[in-house]
Amino acid sequence: MKYIMLIYQGGALEQQAALSEDEQKQVYADYQGINETPGVTPGLPMGRPENATTVRVEAGKTLTTDGPFVGMKESVGSWFILEADNLDAAIEVAARVPAARYGGAVEIRPSEVYW
Repeated sequence: MKYIMLIYQGGALEQQAALSEDEQKQVYADYQGINETPGVTPGLPMGRPENATTVRVEAGKTLTTDGPFVGMKESVGSWFILEADNLDAAIEVAARVPAARYGGAVEIRPSEVYW
């Protein structure tokens, strides 16, 4: 089963910035370790939500809005794909994501076709 792992930074970036240099290096090493985990396909890092552009089409007209689609503090900051045997295995990997322990969260969604 493939799972899409959405990383919500929340307050994690601020908490991580307050860490010592050695602790920050460990955070980077933890992310690298996840990227090197068998079954993980790393996603590209996403820019900050305030730099987003949202596109809608209404009555055939393309409309753009500065900023994210959903105005929330905990917007998606990154993502990766995990191929795992089951949800429990996906939860184990998600628990290793530094953002999850520094005030953020990881949302796990099974990859499925619904259209």
